Amino acid sequence: MEVLVFLVPLALMLGAIGLMGFLWSLKNGQYDDLEGAGWRAIADDEPVPQNYSPQGGPDATRAP
Repeated sequence: MEVLVFLVPLALMLGAIGLMGFLWSLKNGQYDDLEGAGWRAIADDEPVPQNYSPQGGPDATRAP
């Protein structure tokens, strides 16, 4: 039971550090654009060349 003297303040201190980190992230705008990062991850950055074929490389022709 003596260990609770150390564990309870330690748990409260870690919780306070986590809360301060969360409030800091809110203050600095970390949650302002929640959808933008998701759209940037799936957006195509470069157009696919016209003669591109995934089976044989860029110069391969497809059989009809």
